[in-house]
Amino acid sequence: MHESAILAGRPPSASHLTLSQIMDQHHTNLMGTVHGGRILNLIDSVAGVVAARHSDGPAVTAAIDETAFLRAVRVGDVVHVDARITWAGRSSMEVAVKVSADRWDRAVPPVDVATAHLVMVAVDDDGQPRPVPPLLAETDGDRRRYREAQIRRKHRLALRRALLDGAEDG
Repeated sequence: MHESAILAGRPPSASHLTLSQIMDQHHTNLMGTVHGGRILNLIDSVAGVVAARHSDGPAVTAAIDETAFLRAVRVGDVVHVDARITWAGRSSMEVAVKVSADRWDRAVPPVDVATAHLVMVAVDDDGQPRPVPPLLAETDGDRRRYREAQIRRKHRLALRRALLDGAEDG
């Protein structure tokens, strides 16, 4: 696709995804709870699908930030990974992910276990950034998440500049 082509915008609902998986003993760490790395793997995988759906092609993870583990996940928990696009730029997108869990054998309400925000970059066949469609907010919640994503983006860029400046100093 030519860089100057105008892409039709898409709402967050067009790529929103929830994946559910039962956690078993193969997912546990030495503490007997589900390994945080397994939860991160699910977060990254679902965010990748959401970003690919929004951008109509492959997208790679550029950053994972604001990851918070809120509660331990246990064997027998059904983990639900819910992801949506919250912001889109020229070639990058922010994906917000919320992870909840409930028990496989009881009808109990899910509890929040983790949250994260990922920056995904759409890439072409050569691994180079490619344009993504703009994000079209449909709801007040979409507009709020977009504004919040802009704040996180500003902070990420400022932190990156500061770290790069510090690396040059010494």
